Amino acid sequence: MSTVVLEEPIVAIIPRWRVMAGKLLRNRAAVVGGSVVLALLLLAAFAAWIAPYDPFKINPVQRLKPPSFQHWFGTDEVGRDLLSRIIFGTRYFLLICLITASISATIGTLLGLIAGAGSALTDSIIMRIIDILLAFPYILLVLVVVAILGPSLWTGMAAVGIAGIPGYARLVRSSVLTVKREDYVTSARALGASDAEILFGTVLPNVMSPLIVYLAFATPLSALIASALSFAGLGTQPPAPEWGAMLVNSRTYLFSAWWAVAAPGMALFISIFGMNILGNGLRDVLDPRS
Repeated sequence: MSTVVLEEPIVAIIPRWRVMAGKLLRNRAAVVGGSVVLALLLLAAFAAWIAPYDPFKINPVQRLKPPSFQHWFGTDEVGRDLLSRIIFGTRYFLLICLITASISATIGTLLGLIAGAGSALTDSIIMRIIDILLAFPYILLVLVVVAILGPSLWTGMAAVGIAGIPGYARLVRSSVLTVKREDYVTSARALGASDAEILFGTVLPNVMSPLIVYLAFATPLSALIASALSFAGLGTQPPAPEWGAMLVNSRTYLFSAWWAVAAPGMALFISIFGMNILGNGLRDVLDPRS
């Protein structure tokens, strides 16, 4: 008698992350956005080797020179090469994205998990705190924190990170309230899993998809707000080559030396646009309804 061997489905053989990677590579928005983010990472990592000039070196003789073969993006008001400053500015941009997202996502996710999975009293206390934060307009809350801590790069990132906590907390809480009623959570509890094991081992992995999508959209917004703080003189201080600070230093030369404003402005636009369309691609791939 011949033995019939059932073939295991391909999806069961290939790890889940490879399936998701394949979907991302077939999504045009994810490819374009991922390429922009990858370029930013490479520029930040190899800035010292890629930049043609020292981004801090002042050369008054070359002050406000237009774009040329010697200075591709031109020079600023004190003769510094704009291309070099844009390249080194990617480090500040990515640092702002990393720190602000870490503060917002870590604290917001933890509060959302506790509120959604905890008792009614715990949920009420945490959400009232979140409501108090939401009572302040986003930019006003950022300005209040910066005013208390003082203007600098680090206080600006902390302020933007704190202002972003409510969005993560409310998203995670709503997802947890839905997930904790599923059968697999009930089964895990019946098998003797502790509350911590259920919360971090079962519930959290199942709320990661909307969290990742929200992170991809909220992170560039945080970087834009941090640049706005630098533009207002409350964030990164000169002579750091941060794009928002570069904009505020060159705004008086908008009509006489447009390249000094266009270079950091376009860097911000391309970076944030790339991260946003990467978020669109992640949403299309991770959305279970698609």
